Amino acid sequence: MPAFRQVGEKQLPNPVMCMAWSPKRDLIALANTTGELLLHRLASFQRVWSLPPSEFTGKEITALAWRPDGKILAFSLRDTKQVVLCGVEKAEILHVFQMQNPVTCMYWMEVTDESSALSSFYNSEDESKLFLPKLPTLPKSYSTTSKIFSEEKSDEIMNLLGEVRLNVLVLGGDAGFVELYAYGMYNIATLTGVSGTCRSLSLSSDLKSLSIITEIRSADNNPEICYIQLDTGLLSDCLPEVTRMARKFTHISTLLQYLHLSLTCMCEAWEDILMQMDLRLTKFVQEKNTSTQVQDEFLELLLWGQSSPELQALLMNQLTVKGLKKLGQSIESSYSSIQKLVISHLQSGSEALLYHLSEVKGMSLWKQKFVPLGLDSSAIEGAITAVGSFSLKANELLQVIDKSMKNFKAFFRWLYVAMLRMCEEHVPPELNKMTQKDIAFVADFLSEHFSENEELFDRKGKYFNVERVGQYLKDEDEDLVSPPNTKGNQWLKFLQESTHLKESPLLFPSYPQKSLHFVKRMMENVIEQCLQKPAEVIGKSVKQAVFLPLYTVPESSENTPRLFELPSLWNDKKAKMHYVVFCMPKISPCKLYLLRKGTDPNRHIPNSVVSIDFSHHLDNADDNNAAAQPHYVYSCLDARFYDDEMLTVVMQGAEENSRHILAQLPLASTINCETEFNWKPNLRLDQQSRAIPCQGLVLGNQWRELENMKAQFVAVNGIRKVACVLSANQRHVRVFEMDVEDEDDEGAESQNASADQDGLETTMTSQGQGEESVDAGAEEHGGDRFQKAEEQLESEEALELL
Repeated sequence: MPAFRQVGEKQLPNPVMCMAWSPKRDLIALANTTGELLLHRLASFQRVWSLPPSEFTGKEITALAWRPDGKILAFSLRDTKQVVLCGVEKAEILHVFQMQNPVTCMYWMEVTDESSALSSFYNSEDESKLFLPKLPTLPKSYSTTSKIFSEEKSDEIMNLLGEVRLNVLVLGGDAGFVELYAYGMYNIATLTGVSGTCRSLSLSSDLKSLSIITEIRSADNNPEICYIQLDTGLLSDCLPEVTRMARKFTHISTLLQYLHLSLTCMCEAWEDILMQMDLRLTKFVQEKNTSTQVQDEFLELLLWGQSSPELQALLMNQLTVKGLKKLGQSIESSYSSIQKLVISHLQSGSEALLYHLSEVKGMSLWKQKFVPLGLDSSAIEGAITAVGSFSLKANELLQVIDKSMKNFKAFFRWLYVAMLRMCEEHVPPELNKMTQKDIAFVADFLSEHFSENEELFDRKGKYFNVERVGQYLKDEDEDLVSPPNTKGNQWLKFLQESTHLKESPLLFPSYPQKSLHFVKRMMENVIEQCLQKPAEVIGKSVKQAVFLPLYTVPESSENTPRLFELPSLWNDKKAKMHYVVFCMPKISPCKLYLLRKGTDPNRHIPNSVVSIDFSHHLDNADDNNAAAQPHYVYSCLDARFYDDEMLTVVMQGAEENSRHILAQLPLASTINCETEFNWKPNLRLDQQSRAIPCQGLVLGNQWRELENMKAQFVAVNGIRKVACVLSANQRHVRVFEMDVEDEDDEGAESQNASADQDGLETTMTSQGQGEESVDAGAEEHGGDRFQKAEEQLESEEALELL
């Protein structure tokens, strides 16, 4: 009886391109050829949700990686060169960032190295919560945020940081492109000098080294697989400083996105209907026969109550009483929405940004600790100044909104009464009262806003700019059409006359001629430069420690999805080792090779290369006729690390239509090889493969025949004791629960691992008809789970009925 059992099987409509198990839950993510991202659970392989491809993200998924806490899934897209962070609860896109090259592989790890400095930092509360108010959630009513946020919660963007413990998302791509992202958000290192296209990555949990499998075109133009180990000692040596800096910069990156979305919501709140007054007045100027100025026409109506036939036609036929009322309501509603967004979102977000940048400046002044990481105090000072300018511009917009609302309210009230009189309709008594002060106020508004501007017509195709708020929300480099009037401003006059204050770094420049969008872009660029500097400095500190050419790729594998191909990498956290498992089909199709390197590049590892020979019959202890079995010759199709001590392999017999085997392969006997392999540096490994020590295959009862399935690939998770086998056509999947017999011993540990996800289990819900909730399958990982498939299905049906 094998120690693992099948718990689900499914034929999928589209070929699967990549798959990855959640590190914390019995969930597996799949990406297919259509660009659809699917989440399935172990029980009967039932779907939880699907994220269809979109123009916003892309349609060609190339890699998947789970955040170590299992709450966020990262995936990359070749067609748009983007990396997307997706919330697992409800398939929400939380963050998208653009890459220079398409990403071909990714790996998300958590730092396990402990130090007293880090422990105190992990345990301390984020002080910003004590000094800063909680950022208000973005409104759900706008299309921009509805694409990104759920209906129940719209502050997921501020929850992207996750755990305080440092985790790093490593991305690799074409032309040696490798980048490290702290918390999956902040680019902490950009590496250069890596040869070829990245096929697989593994950053050690102690941050001492990064293992990379690359594909390089050799001198004879054949693809050559190489192993590269990069020394990332600076990250390891400065781990407390790197963690603090990464945490702060990730906060800053998140706040920048928050401000960007807030400003986008403001742009949506501003409506095109507000331009009607400008356009109709321009048309009036072009069509009228008189030489009278427009403002004179309106002033004459204000003072004498008389209007020209042209103005009366404009008001009664084009604008209309009903249209005026609608325009007034639209302006008041739009301006109020923008005003609320500026006060509650832009200003609070800017304050939080200033706080975190000021803390980063303080860190940069501790030169002994943070200058080696690339923190530049002068550049951070420039970023603080840019945020200050943005705050000033937001405050200026508030003043313009406040003044415009007062002006329009008085103007529309007077014009509404005038138009009612033209129609000879009843004027309500409360509107009929107009003091001399009100008349003077409207007269000033008409003089300032209703004068024809020929230069403006050449620039914008209109003579008037009555509406003054929209110009602040335009994403363009041009100056404001109507900048604020600063005549009589005593403070500005004082600044101009004071030579010392004019150049003082304590005062933020205001950029009176520029829009809010322009100042925001300028702020983003300055902060981006601050964020990039450490990535460049840390990237340059990373040096290549090991370069080992392994073997050439057979031409027949060119059509195989790169993500499924061996070699496979693994980081043994306890032993502080990098493992590489691979096959060399052209040299020895019946052997599986294991390469071991210490995470410390200077550490010598005995038996660094060993091989496992598959060319004998399976040793099945339960089969009494084992000795009578024919002599099977097996080749390895796929191999993945189940845990530090076990490999999960998919094997195939050498004969046609031979059986396929899923097996667990213990590493202990393989690693304890007495013969040492002496690597000749001028040769590829496949050119000296005969000298590699070889061990025979011993499986015991840790194997299972995969009947009626041409198995080819496997994805495993030793923590959750699960495996998923994929067929050669990439459409047929089977899922297995492994180590069933050992579950009683491991139950307590697995339950602890499940406890962290209780909150996630209770909130994950079904999306779409026929898709079940994750909660229905979120059972404890104890010894009584999956006793019978029938009992499981009955319990699911009962939960659905409830």
